Amino acid sequence: MLELERYWENTQILEVNRQKPRAYYIPYADAESAKAGKRSRSPFYRTLNGGWKFKYYNSVHNITESFYDKDFDAANWDDLLVPSCWQTAGYDQLHYTNVNYPIPCDPPYVPDENPAGLYVRDFRIADSWSGKETYTVFEGVNSCFYVWVNGQFAGYSQGSRIPAEFDITPHIQPGINRMAVMVLKWCDGTYLEDQDLWRFSGIFRDVYLLGRDGAHVRDAFIKPELSSDLAEGVLRCELDTTGPLTLKAELRDAEGKVCTAGQVQADGQAELTLNVSDPVLWNAESPYLYELYLSDGHEMLHFPVGFRTISVENGIFTINGQAVKLKGVNRHDSHPDLGQTIPLNHMIQDLMLMKRHNINTVRTSHYPNDPRFLELCDRYGFYVVDEADLECHGLAVSGDFHQLTRDPAWEKAFVDRMERMVERDKNHASIIMWSLGNESGYGINHIAMAKWAQKRDDSRLVHYEGAAKRYEGDTDTEDLDIESEMYASPAYVGEYGADESRSKPLFLCEYSHAMGNGPGDLKEYWDMFYKYPKLMGGCVWEWNDHGIRARTTGGTEYFGYGGDFGDHPNDGNFCIDGLVSPDRVPHTGLLELKQIIAPVRIEAEDLEAGKIRVTNLYDFNGLSHLSFTWKLESEGMLVEQGVLEAVDAGPHESAVFSVPFKQSLAEGRYFLTIMVRLKEETVWAEAGYEITFAQFEIGEEQESSGKAYAWLDALRQRPVDIREDGALITVEGNDFCHVFDKVKGTWVRLSKQDVNMIQSPLGFSIWRAPTDNDRNIRHKWMEEGYHRAGMKLYACSVQNQTDHEVEIAADFSLGGYMKHPVLKGQAVWRVDGSGEVSLAVKVKVREGLPFLPRFGLQITMPQGTEEVEYFGFGPHESYVDKRHSVRIGKYLLRVNDMFEPYVMPQENGSRYGTEWASVTNELGMGLLFTGNLPFSFNASHYLPEDLDQAEHLHELVKRKETIVHLDYKMSGIGSNSCGPELLEKYRLDEKEFEFGLQLRPIFKEDE
Repeated sequence: MLELERYWENTQILEVNRQKPRAYYIPYADAESAKAGKRSRSPFYRTLNGGWKFKYYNSVHNITESFYDKDFDAANWDDLLVPSCWQTAGYDQLHYTNVNYPIPCDPPYVPDENPAGLYVRDFRIADSWSGKETYTVFEGVNSCFYVWVNGQFAGYSQGSRIPAEFDITPHIQPGINRMAVMVLKWCDGTYLEDQDLWRFSGIFRDVYLLGRDGAHVRDAFIKPELSSDLAEGVLRCELDTTGPLTLKAELRDAEGKVCTAGQVQADGQAELTLNVSDPVLWNAESPYLYELYLSDGHEMLHFPVGFRTISVENGIFTINGQAVKLKGVNRHDSHPDLGQTIPLNHMIQDLMLMKRHNINTVRTSHYPNDPRFLELCDRYGFYVVDEADLECHGLAVSGDFHQLTRDPAWEKAFVDRMERMVERDKNHASIIMWSLGNESGYGINHIAMAKWAQKRDDSRLVHYEGAAKRYEGDTDTEDLDIESEMYASPAYVGEYGADESRSKPLFLCEYSHAMGNGPGDLKEYWDMFYKYPKLMGGCVWEWNDHGIRARTTGGTEYFGYGGDFGDHPNDGNFCIDGLVSPDRVPHTGLLELKQIIAPVRIEAEDLEAGKIRVTNLYDFNGLSHLSFTWKLESEGMLVEQGVLEAVDAGPHESAVFSVPFKQSLAEGRYFLTIMVRLKEETVWAEAGYEITFAQFEIGEEQESSGKAYAWLDALRQRPVDIREDGALITVEGNDFCHVFDKVKGTWVRLSKQDVNMIQSPLGFSIWRAPTDNDRNIRHKWMEEGYHRAGMKLYACSVQNQTDHEVEIAADFSLGGYMKHPVLKGQAVWRVDGSGEVSLAVKVKVREGLPFLPRFGLQITMPQGTEEVEYFGFGPHESYVDKRHSVRIGKYLLRVNDMFEPYVMPQENGSRYGTEWASVTNELGMGLLFTGNLPFSFNASHYLPEDLDQAEHLHELVKRKETIVHLDYKMSGIGSNSCGPELLEKYRLDEKEFEFGLQLRPIFKEDE
């Protein structure tokens, strides 16, 4: 067995020989290279990324070889790319768990069977580094590691997602050198890293060498400060050097012009001050950055600088004195192939998508991100809540939630994580808040973290949701600058905003759980956020699905989640809870968020006169960078269009503008749509990209007495023949033949010109494939048998008959075994001479039942029925509480286009507020559906049962038939997978209701 100091279970030894934490930077030789930020252009930088020799052990105790010796032969070991997570390379166990620790909860001890990864790499020290000090930097290693250089022990560190730097100068030699690293899967720090994620291991972020002069800048704290009127700026540079230096500083504006310069003699601690008159301020909307170049004559350090202030004024969160709303998301490091190893372009892709969807804030849940991510946030314009790598959630189920934060023996570990994060990230303008971690109880150790952060950096706020009263932790929250909540209901948020006794702003660090088909409660939150100044906004949970790209034995690709890889314990698909898919395809929930948090609000002022009110919801920018175009439609057809000229308003201001209609709107029904687009290309979107839209209905639909309906009125008067043959009633007209089964109580054939439009009997349906947000209510639904509810027919008869129409009444119930029927009703079916089938149904739901998922008609149409045309909300799915990103229009698409491919199949693709729809074959032969009132419509190649039974997309077997749902109503989506219960107003909880539909066989091309 390898002889090692057992640091990994000692809470008082967090490092050996690790350098003091410092700000992130790379030294360059000149300003041009420093500005470019390409690290390989620095003569003082040498990457150790690339191929390493690697060997995996199931237990550290199985290691018997002296692998760290300079001459050890590792030629037969595997090759592994660094950075990487060894699980994604096929070693160890892919494992997803949320709250539960994957090891016995016995802090600080971890299992003796502690997996280990051994890494060996040879490298050459450049001749130009002769006489320099050599440092090695590990940006991220999970969970702890030992380092040897040329057979000599160089250091130890833990704390997975914060850098560790070692001075290896005493151990290196001219020419070829060898570095050996041993990484352990678990250490006592594992108890502080119980985040909701895949449990990855290894050297997963960049590793590199730095060659430094003996006297060099060790650390720099760049503090942009502003006068109270924001008119004067001071750049205070607090410097720490390892020896005597003459340091020259030059501050350039964004155009490269030198604004101010200075120099200072430094030996140890020193301060350099630069004055800036009338500075351009940084904010997320206009992320103006100055460039500070700091040189000692050999090295050039480069720091982007953003002048801005952060404060709470009378309970209101402000930036640069302006009240700001945080329109945020929680973002994990997650790549479908690389795990927590995140390429630079992947970070950029995430931020560009966020910008395109009006997001301005990122919470780095629940650990510091790669330092380059923060550089991107500075440049592109995001507010960042930088979160310490600290979560002890497993203690909530396995012991005392506050156990570690109340234990003085763990204070050092708690504060160490805060200190290393703050020191690394302190120079980023984008960071507005430091977070003490997540879901770790609350006690003296968190308070020590907060006090340290406030003392070190009083320019930012300190946040920690774990101090909320419901956790019953320590009550001392003096050092926390804001109140934080997770998944508080909109009602609670409103109550807080209205409560004058609450003096701190409220931040929802997590809300609107975006799991699967969701979230469905965004607007309610944002109505509250905008209503009350004390409400800062919040961060949706979360940005992306954490699926792992995998393949079935047959080669079919899919995204795996907890349990798919034999991992235990696991939390299933609870990691599939994002606004984008693992490969960054936006879900419709992201489109909904984009619309609801849009920086422009357009409201009706006097539509008949063409007047609209435009409110600028930007916090700093006007509207001059946006174009406002409009179009007027009738029956889905364009009537008129144009551009609104000179639309502008200051931040948080409103103005009224006129739409210059030429069309008379005295009669008829029109839809006015205003599109707000970028005038010019930006780094994140092309010119013409739509930021938001608004749509208004003008006028009312007129009676169907016009010329266009005369032909149909005539058809309705054609004669109808009725024949009864046993249980079957045949209703036949000029070009149709429909068959009703009195035993089944429904239609079994609807045809036109001998083309049958239905594949199986029509039926009523109350069940939907539960969404992830139905994960709680579904149990109540299933207890009452909603999922197995079938129809019982009590009576059926022809009750009215004339020469040109017939009515058939059916009394029925829906229910399953063991329970009383869920509902009882009467359906009256009427057929007229045109072949149209009208349904009028009256329903009574049994008292005491949970709300219904849906109520409506389910129709199975034959193979080949692939074309869908409808008038209603589109182009994508919509629900009663998830419909702000869609607009009314006429849409033509395929059945496959209606489907939303959620990683875990569930209810999807419905269209709220549909006025009419047709589903036909390629020749236009099919059914036309209209309603007495707008209805919820869906066409799919899957039954709800198919979606419910499949756990992954690849398990779905597409039916050849098309299943159509025409719903009186469908209950909303909400966010109850983790958030509050579905709001009552979005539940189908009526105990009595009536529903009317019309079904008409058509040859669409002849209509």
